[in-house]
Amino acid sequence: MRNQKKDNKSKAKKLTLLAITWPIFIEAFLQTFMRVSDVFMLSFVSDEAVAAIGVVNQMMMFTFVLFNFTAMGTGVVVAQFVGAEKPKDVSTTIANAAVINLVFGLFISSIVVIFRHQFLALFKLSPELYEYAEIYMIIVGGGLFFQAMVLTISAALQAQGYTKDVMFVVLGMNVFNILGNYLFIFGALGVPQLGVTGVAISTAVCRALAMVVLVYLLYKRVEVKIELRDYFNLKKDYVKKIMGIGVPAAGEHLSHNLSQLTITVFITMLGANALATRIYTQNLMNFMVVFSVSIAKGMQIYIGQLVGAGKLEQAYKEMYRGLRIALTLALSIGVVLAFSGEFLLGFFTDDQDIIALGAILLMMGVILEPGRTFNLVIISALRASGDAKFPVFVGILSMWGISVTLAYLFGITLGYGLIGIWIAIIIDEWLRGTLMFFRWRSKKWQKKILVQEAKPAAG
Repeated sequence: MRNQKKDNKSKAKKLTLLAITWPIFIEAFLQTFMRVSDVFMLSFVSDEAVAAIGVVNQMMMFTFVLFNFTAMGTGVVVAQFVGAEKPKDVSTTIANAAVINLVFGLFISSIVVIFRHQFLALFKLSPELYEYAEIYMIIVGGGLFFQAMVLTISAALQAQGYTKDVMFVVLGMNVFNILGNYLFIFGALGVPQLGVTGVAISTAVCRALAMVVLVYLLYKRVEVKIELRDYFNLKKDYVKKIMGIGVPAAGEHLSHNLSQLTITVFITMLGANALATRIYTQNLMNFMVVFSVSIAKGMQIYIGQLVGAGKLEQAYKEMYRGLRIALTLALSIGVVLAFSGEFLLGFFTDDQDIIALGAILLMMGVILEPGRTFNLVIISALRASGDAKFPVFVGILSMWGISVTLAYLFGITLGYGLIGIWIAIIIDEWLRGTLMFFRWRSKKWQKKILVQEAKPAAG
């Protein structure tokens, strides 16, 4: 029985890219669907409610980036230890990461709630939008530490090959979230009709439940059990490895989200209609991104394991295969969205100005997404190998020097509005994507491996 258990764990470590990626795709699709369903159901409250929660969620995504510095570092380090067949190191890494992100999550939750007025003041919202946004920040912001733990434990499970576990948890989150939204927005089954407050409660409760289930699954899956004392014994070498990947990776994501927050401020200058258009359009475009995101996450796990096992040439070739698949799928969905934009936007709003402008932005998405796909997939592959600093350096320069600067120039100064802002984003994504492509081809990432004990093997 013991040998059989060991064999099963070994099989979990030797999954193919497809076996790792398809559950991640379903998970990413469900995460996107959950955001879209929130927006869709909030649209029954008002376009103002959608705009207000869109602003808050932009700030929430910023906090997710802060939590991700531990989660991403954990995923890469665990994947390399799995490839090197070091189960004790896997468990120690997870214990260290869980403590770091729980403490950090509690700190960020407190900051968001205490300083909510100062954060919201940046966006100069109307009184009605401000009221919606504040309620959402108090409830969802106060429970952000749940999301910090969800991200960390999900990354640890996925890096070990248990991508289906995370997929099923996210599926459950979707079901409970939609049910909760329905009950609170429409007052079904005698539940109080709470609108935005109800959506916030539903979101926070779903994250708390997800955290509990993931902790249970983690203890079932780890080969070497994590003891209580492991959480009170942070080890410098493991923390250094996690932060060595996580901090630069989070820096790149942090720069991206700060730049997007800045661009959101520009869009608020264009009015509530422009803000609502951006929210509706982005939620639809996320269905293009979901393929690239899932392949990028699968690539990070797969290449991390290959690098940990010393199979560098195989890792080099697999990135190109994953990139081809991601580009094909993203473009296919992009074309479908582009030609059905007006029809799809009609599900969210009756405002013809919003629908017309949103349809144009979806057409532009066909040009935008290939560049974004290059970034998502290749940066994940570079990070998986341990090469985390180069994407940060390039990202900061391009996001602020190109995306933010040109967004203000084209969108505000020259008066092209959202179309001008979209052009700026397209230029930024393509420039960074091209530079990442040449970085991978240079093979400099092969000198950045974290698990030095792993001996190179033929690919």
